[in-house]
Amino acid sequence: MANLLWLQGGACSGNTMSFLNAEAPSVCDLVTDFGINILWHPSLGIELGDAVQAILQNCVEGKVKLDIFVFEGTVINAPNGTGRWNRFAGKPMKDWVNDLADVADYVVAVGDCASWGGIPAMAPNPTDSEGMQFLKKLRGGALGLDFLSKKKLPVINIPGCPAHPDWISQILVAIATGRAQDIALDELNRPKTFFTSFTQTGCTRNMHFSYKVAATEFGQRKGCLFYDLGCRGPMTRSSCNRILWNRQSSKTRAGMPCIGCTEPEFPFFDLAPGTVFKSQTVMGFPKDLPTGLNKAGYMKLTAAAKQASPQWAEDDIFII
Repeated sequence: MANLLWLQGGACSGNTMSFLNAEAPSVCDLVTDFGINILWHPSLGIELGDAVQAILQNCVEGKVKLDIFVFEGTVINAPNGTGRWNRFAGKPMKDWVNDLADVADYVVAVGDCASWGGIPAMAPNPTDSEGMQFLKKLRGGALGLDFLSKKKLPVINIPGCPAHPDWISQILVAIATGRAQDIALDELNRPKTFFTSFTQTGCTRNMHFSYKVAATEFGQRKGCLFYDLGCRGPMTRSSCNRILWNRQSSKTRAGMPCIGCTEPEFPFFDLAPGTVFKSQTVMGFPKDLPTGLNKAGYMKLTAAAKQASPQWAEDDIFII
């Protein structure tokens, strides 16, 4: 039996809504088949008020073992580092985060906000929000650069806005079944099994990307969404086109560009307030290139690919 406690900080509850739609395994499967005991969750727990405070305090004092501490949303430090703008169960949420992380075997950050600050941490960041162990790409966050859980792992980041439900449930299963040490993490503490390949992997529009045939409108059934519509698929690490949403689709399959929501630069890639988002291309060439390419080489590749584009790449085929 693995005791799990889930709290929310500066959040929209989007990751909770995603988690409740998990299918492989489902939330019910986590409880019935994999031995996860949910001590409390904001949307699932029936305890209120003093009863919730007692659950948290019992974990902090070691009266109840805390195997997995899951946090959704940002850690709010305002005003002036006190965290009083986000109080919960009798004290600032940031204090609960630190106290519970200190006694948990494993700490999991779910979603962009908990991973690296997300939307609340955009400039000017009035709530002084940060992620559990990152602020954007800067290591440190609320728990500090050197934080390790009781089982000697850093915060396990499962980013996304929201995170895919099966990313969450499968990592929880790995922890609950004693395989947490097998979870290989990348340089941003993301599980490599979900965040090694680019979102472009498995995209049904790859043939259009190869021949530089561009979609010009959202929802268009043909064409690559990178050139004119700003798709971040070639530089975003996620498995959205390998592990489909609702087992059916993804943004690019539906004709919408990837917005790069599993990367710490999301949202808007550190644009200051008031910045007007401009086209992804300049004179027909992308401003941000896919990882590993230089501008001169890419310009030559683009020109050659467009010349070689076959008729079927221009046809209005239906993409599934």
